[in-house]
Amino acid sequence: MHVNDLHWLSEAEHAPSAHCDTRPQGEISGLVLHSISLPPGEFGGEAITDLFLGRLDPEAHPYFKKIEGLRVSAHCLIRRSGQVIQYVGFDQRAWHAGKSSWQGRSRLNDFTIGVELEGDHRPFTRAQYARLVELTRALMGKYSALTPERITGHQHVAPLRKVDPGPSFDWQYFFQGLRG
Repeated sequence: MHVNDLHWLSEAEHAPSAHCDTRPQGEISGLVLHSISLPPGEFGGEAITDLFLGRLDPEAHPYFKKIEGLRVSAHCLIRRSGQVIQYVGFDQRAWHAGKSSWQGRSRLNDFTIGVELEGDHRPFTRAQYARLVELTRALMGKYSALTPERITGHQHVAPLRKVDPGPSFDWQYFFQGLRG
């Protein structure tokens, strides 16, 4: 996997989102892992992409009414199959962490990359871990301030609001993959 000079993955599907803006300092020094399923508990389909692109039909599912008008994005989504979709260039600020703080800093969207794993409380797939390891290595190769110590989960940066990627995410397995 390779991050090109335009800050996009060469080996991903690209679906550019307008839900982003300029990083205030241009800094990229952290990675926040998330999980998402839309509708909750369902995998596949276009709902996640529709949410990140601002085109989610609130009439398509009762849950979508609850999140109607939400303006969020992530840099990438890793589907259960291992397919990677990129929504925001890594040099831009995606809107993924919300109100957050970690390692003495707040406003994590300003300096972190957000990666969503398609999932919920069920275990993530080996294909997802393999792609996440590839993606993380590519990011660390491109952005020298991003190190394994600068990788965390949404539940660690917004603990009173978020629980993802949650207890089913195997941090030890992921970090072993990074080291291997």
